[in-house]
Amino acid sequence: MNYLLKNIIMKKQTIFTTILFLVCISVFNTSAQKADLTGEWKINREKSVIADNQLLLSKITIQLKSDSIITTRVYESGDGQEYPFDEKISLDGKENKVVIYDMPRTSTATHSDSDGSILIASTTTFNGNNGMEDMTAKESWKLDNEGKFLTLEFTNKMSGNETTGTYFYEKAK
Repeated sequence: MNYLLKNIIMKKQTIFTTILFLVCISVFNTSAQKADLTGEWKINREKSVIADNQLLLSKITIQLKSDSIITTRVYESGDGQEYPFDEKISLDGKENKVVIYDMPRTSTATHSDSDGSILIASTTTFNGNNGMEDMTAKESWKLDNEGKFLTLEFTNKMSGNETTGTYFYEKAK
């Protein structure tokens, strides 16, 4: 009888320990996962403050890989024309180069482990009014807690002028 009672208690402890272990592992895995920005995102024009006569990143498709981010950005001009381009940037902070509509662009990106954000810095060289000119951009991409909105905080510098802002994107259905 004593042996049978010990056996039952041991089985219950083993089952309890196993369940506790599985719960801890699932909680750890959930908290360790990075925000997944993957998908097609469209600008929310009501939440975003959009300047007149400025190119606007109206849509972006993101594929977030473990070592890189692949994007298709669609910029929209004030008259509604769209200018898409594809870009692949490694997430190790190394420079990546691409040519967009005859304009060379150098970009770097890093993925923050603390909040899941993606930081992108780029320099695009173009032929301006006074010859060759650089437009530098710094972007911070972050998903909200519910995964409904992608926030883009940006700073653009060109010809001594600086533009900052925040755009909000919703996942396309």
